Amino acid sequence: MKQFLSFIVVAALGVLIVLSLQGNALFVEYGDIRVADRISQQFIDRDVNGANSGVEFGESVDLESGPANIVTSIVADYRSFDTLGEITVLFISSLGVALLLATSKAKRMELDFHPNFMLKVGSRALFGIILMTGVFIIVHGHLTPGGGFPGGTMIASSILLLYLADDEFRTKVKSFKVLESIAGSLYVIIGLVGLFVFDYFLINFLDNGILGELVSSGIIPIVYVLIGLKVGSEISGIIDHFLTEEAM
Repeated sequence: MKQFLSFIVVAALGVLIVLSLQGNALFVEYGDIRVADRISQQFIDRDVNGANSGVEFGESVDLESGPANIVTSIVADYRSFDTLGEITVLFISSLGVALLLATSKAKRMELDFHPNFMLKVGSRALFGIILMTGVFIIVHGHLTPGGGFPGGTMIASSILLLYLADDEFRTKVKSFKVLESIAGSLYVIIGLVGLFVFDYFLINFLDNGILGELVSSGIIPIVYVLIGLKVGSEISGIIDHFLTEEAM
């Protein structure tokens, strides 16, 4: 009965949200807004008729913001300081879990489910695919949808897969802690370099290169790699704390 009532409440809230957004002047119809109209004028050159004429994928050089992915331009360039704050929130969450669950003598939590040989072998093969997909998403975050956050989460999900498919597997938590610390520190150091050398914290001080190329967008790919490493290591550490217990 409780589950049925919960479903009714959630469904009712969903309907209210949809009805409140429908016809709202602040939310235009899907597709009615041209994204180009919301970008800096320095990013897009226009001809006398107002049409886009100056940005060509694979050709345009030294744009105001180098990523071909406009979301990345906002997250890792225009509001990169806010993104650093989001990383800090994740760090605080990870620290809280560690303080509550970490013990000096820990072992893998014993589960009632014991995976068979085929599941263990299959999970190892799938682990590599998920891991490399996460790395690809991180490295290409400035070119295609994705980046450090989803890529780091995918890396952590590959670790979770091994935990669930192998009752003897356990990560090297200390290595993850070192990796997380290095990635976070480098992110802040890059920001400080921009502050002391170019007067702005986390300013994109490297050459943006050619739009659409892998080596482009200045510091943004570097920042996304650091974010991916930090997110992946922190979530992997959280997974380890939840799936281990104090050794008696």
